[in-house]
Amino acid sequence: MKAISYASYGGPEVLELTEMPEPRVGPDSVLVKVRAAAVNPVDWKCREGYLDQILAPVFPVVPGWDVSGVVVRPGAAVPEFAVGDEVIGYVREDFLSRGTFAEYVAAPVRALARKPRNLSFEEAAGLPLAGLTAYQVLYRVLRVKRGDTVLVHAAAGGVGSIAVQLAAHLGARVLGTASERNHDFVRSLGGEPVAYGDGLAERLRELAPAGVDAVFDSVGGDALKASATALASEGRLASIADPAVVEYGGGYWFVRPDPQDLGHLSELAEQGVVSVHVSEAFPLERAADAHRLNQEGRTRGKIVVTVDAGTADGAADEGR
Repeated sequence: MKAISYASYGGPEVLELTEMPEPRVGPDSVLVKVRAAAVNPVDWKCREGYLDQILAPVFPVVPGWDVSGVVVRPGAAVPEFAVGDEVIGYVREDFLSRGTFAEYVAAPVRALARKPRNLSFEEAAGLPLAGLTAYQVLYRVLRVKRGDTVLVHAAAGGVGSIAVQLAAHLGARVLGTASERNHDFVRSLGGEPVAYGDGLAERLRELAPAGVDAVFDSVGGDALKASATALASEGRLASIADPAVVEYGGGYWFVRPDPQDLGHLSELAEQGVVSVHVSEAFPLERAADAHRLNQEGRTRGKIVVTVDAGTADGAADEGR
């Protein structure tokens, strides 16, 4: 099969289009024919070696954790899915090697859910990691409820845009930091845009004089510090970007695969509660360009890599 891989840590230039063996499928896994894979900041951070202490690489590494595609063959112990089912997944292991930037991926059943029928494969690929992150922080860590005032940082990004929609669905008033060019986009998601930069704490106090009830931080640093000063007396603070959040009495969260959470997100997407904005889609062979664009950090919504639907049909026809 064709796959994007890298044989050593480095910049986007280490990504190469290569031929690799089709992955083997264990009893608890599913062979998925990839239609699209989303790009996330963690992908380039892994590629550059920043997560080496927690995710050991087995080179060559195929990057990518998000996927949408079609089941080619379920494992022997997987009654949940059948050949032809359309699925999405957050396919993460405890090491780096077998990612989703490929024509096929062997995905553990614990990482999969059915694809929302109303989303394209490109849109659906952007849901798992970003959606699970937003869902788990809002529902489990911050315990957002109706009537809360919630601050979401980077509200126009992949995680933030979904977090705004979910928090609004829960009945919260949502403030979202974003650059001026994305303010209308944040409004369309159900949030009230707030400008980044100097004076953030003062702007937040003007909008919420009694303080915000919950803060979802995905930026860290000065934004996290300003957020802590804007909290109500019993406010909750969570970060996915800066472990220093614990110094402010908050919690740090690293998303994990969960088929029930992902299934609920798929249902919410089908109900029109959650949408995924795809800013740009690149063909598999241009994965390096997709990484470069994501690394700039100014993306609205998601960047995805697509795999030609007509490629590698041989394996599917053989029912492997």
